[in-house]
Amino acid sequence: MANELHSLSILFQNRLFRIPDYQRGYAWKREQLADFWDDLMNLQEDRYHYTGLLSLKPLSRKDVKSWDGDEWLLDSGFKPYHVVDGQQRLTTFSILMFELVSFVKKLPDNAEKSDEDIFIGFESLRDIKSKYILRKRPPQNLITTYLFGYETDNPSADYLKYKVFEEPFGGTVFETYYTKNLKFAKGFFAENIDALYQSEGTSGIESLYRKLTLHLMFNLHEIEDDYDVFVAFETMNNRGKRLTNLELLKNRLIYLTTLFDEGQLDKRDKEQLRHDINEAWKEVYYQLGRNQSAPLSDDEFLRHHWIMYFTYSRKKGDDYIKFLLSKFSAKSIFEKVAVAAQDEPDLLLSTDDNTSDDDDDVTTPDEPEVIIKSKLQPSEISEYVNSLKETAEYWYYTFFPEESDTLTPDEKIWIGRLNRIGIGYFRPLVTAAIMPSSKATADERIAFFSAVERFIFLCFRLASFQSSYASSVYYSKAKSIYDGEITLQSVTDELNDRSDKNNNEAVLNFIARNNRRFNSGDGFYAWRDLKYMLYEYEFSLGQQCKLQKVDWRLFTTVEKDKFSIEHIFPQTPTVWYWRNQFRQFNDAEKKTLTGSLGNLLPLSQSINSSLQNDCFDDKKHSKPGRRGYENGSHSEIEVSKEADWDAQHIYDRGLMLLTFIENRWNISFGDDTQKTAILHLDFLFDGRDVPLEIPEDEIPTVPTQKSSEQDANGYFTDGSDLSQKQLSFWIGFVDYCNAINRSDIASRKPAGQNWYDVPVNAPDYHISFTITRGHTARILIYTYSIDAFKRLEQKKAEIESLFGYALDWHSSRSSSVQKRIIHSRDIDFFTTEKQTECYDWFIDRFDKLKLALDTCDAH
Repeated sequence: MANELHSLSILFQNRLFRIPDYQRGYAWKREQLADFWDDLMNLQEDRYHYTGLLSLKPLSRKDVKSWDGDEWLLDSGFKPYHVVDGQQRLTTFSILMFELVSFVKKLPDNAEKSDEDIFIGFESLRDIKSKYILRKRPPQNLITTYLFGYETDNPSADYLKYKVFEEPFGGTVFETYYTKNLKFAKGFFAENIDALYQSEGTSGIESLYRKLTLHLMFNLHEIEDDYDVFVAFETMNNRGKRLTNLELLKNRLIYLTTLFDEGQLDKRDKEQLRHDINEAWKEVYYQLGRNQSAPLSDDEFLRHHWIMYFTYSRKKGDDYIKFLLSKFSAKSIFEKVAVAAQDEPDLLLSTDDNTSDDDDDVTTPDEPEVIIKSKLQPSEISEYVNSLKETAEYWYYTFFPEESDTLTPDEKIWIGRLNRIGIGYFRPLVTAAIMPSSKATADERIAFFSAVERFIFLCFRLASFQSSYASSVYYSKAKSIYDGEITLQSVTDELNDRSDKNNNEAVLNFIARNNRRFNSGDGFYAWRDLKYMLYEYEFSLGQQCKLQKVDWRLFTTVEKDKFSIEHIFPQTPTVWYWRNQFRQFNDAEKKTLTGSLGNLLPLSQSINSSLQNDCFDDKKHSKPGRRGYENGSHSEIEVSKEADWDAQHIYDRGLMLLTFIENRWNISFGDDTQKTAILHLDFLFDGRDVPLEIPEDEIPTVPTQKSSEQDANGYFTDGSDLSQKQLSFWIGFVDYCNAINRSDIASRKPAGQNWYDVPVNAPDYHISFTITRGHTARILIYTYSIDAFKRLEQKKAEIESLFGYALDWHSSRSSSVQKRIIHSRDIDFFTTEKQTECYDWFIDRFDKLKLALDTCDAH
């Protein structure tokens, strides 16, 4: 039997499969499901696919006395088995088979038919369901027995029965970390079966059924001994989706309950301890999967609990599981130690070596009675799993404090702050702080959270200390708080003292790193924790009117070409307003001003990069594509009250924000002179003369959307006939590009204007297409600065050689900062029959020009 290969049609003959309590839940995700489906789709019907070893443990009738309602099938000749290895594959098969049957039953041609009259190939749905999914006890059919499932105390049992196999009247079914995977697998197969039917029809469904039942082959291995079962489970975890440490530990603890002799743990207590282990893991996995959109890591939870419960060591990342599997091992049970009878039951005498248990050991009458017990006591296992069970809920609340019924609103706000700033190694300590064993009041916890947040901001966000700095100190305090050995107030005092001592070094480190950020040209914009600081400032403004306007998720969601932190004075100041406002500064000084703290603004709604260059008045007022400052975040509203935006405003707002940081985190940057140096704005006070205003007509025309309105389809035009023609042309161009898989060119929405920009891999220029009234189509390089133009001009020969055509380098005014480098042709682009020719020309020239730029200008 062991060396024979069996198809699922053979394996399911007279067998009842149950997943035992020491097994993990369903762990397959999209990757494993896709591989399984691909194997089926690629399998030829004259071939077989080896699906691996299936390890089963035959059970006696006394082993299955808790299988309520299933005995009748055993009386009919079915044999019960525990699935030791292969449960992921069998679960997947069962879900797929159910979805296959359900899909066929719901086909329009089968709407009025019973299961006996619906067929897949030559088998009726009734026969297929009774062979692979479920049987009902005749004659009343009131009892349903599923051929594959979980033991009843497993939280996945009800979910599989009522949600996956759709048995009615399930009542409330709790979802866990693992049931999410069951739900996803059900939907995955439903979608793929539907797609298969749409592609191949009934023949595809019949072929899938045959492959599934006849061509997937297993090696069958039956395990007789209980010891072999648990050892097999641990040693088989290398195949398939690897077991997590939490899954391994559950199996180990259940195994250990079988090893204690009757003198230490009688049958009833063994059952109770095993039940307690299952209940603990049920609670843990409920908490880990409680937030379905953000399930938590089971191994991270196990490690954090170990830090709180045992003594932390910092040897390497996996030392916690080595410790746990060593402590909870068979050796710890089989090794015996002497315990004095008058001692407390779990008080162990220390021993450095194995205690002899020879029969001829004699105790003298005046010696206390000595009892030989296992080094590991059942009570230790019980206390450990109960602690895991209790801790899981509070650990969950450190991620999602808003769901707690016991934390105060202010506590929830502070824990939210810790998650935003990066709670790091403080999570075990925060967990211990909110558990009942800490005996702390809400006010004491808030003071503690505040001290943690300040410590993280100073030491890690300003000073950039190593991420492990002082970790062992606060890991140790997590255990001490959990054990009730120290007060939370003492930890708060120590944190504040450590932060105070690091204050000066933190500021000096921050200044040094900030100097490097300005040297690289980015300034405060490159400060990794700028968003957190600006969010806290925004929060402080919102507190004044009890209304929050900025969602933190806006800062953590990355969208291509969209920004949630804006340079008020833009990095590429192309419009007249900005050129005139900052006319007294050179390019380097302008760059410094754009990256200075006072010029950076958190937005309540992210915007497209193309809107960042709008003039200040346009930024203040709402327009298509952006919400104006006056209707935005509290920070935006504050800025919108200014009539204009210039260097003095940037400086004043920068000083104000530095003062906010000082007050919020109780630090000092020094006087205004030192703060001016931190802002890198000393040059504002060098006494220079301000040149006369630049006449607006001297500024070269820069493509902008002016006086535009949104039409019914969401496109912008100025309402003129020409604008409508231009819009039609660019809509056609975008559609044409998308049709030939050139979305890299068609990256923005068309509008009723004479230009269409395409970003390239360069910070100081882009490529643009234009169509003029004189029926000239142009492709051009639009440079943002003199330096960018000169850099490209120095490579003129190489660029034109690779491009294959001459370029007009001097069409822009000599006084213009922005320059256009043009290549053009005459074509009647508004004529329908000429538009495709124009589109092809644009794409051909774009590819050649971009290649030339990428090759010659690796800037």
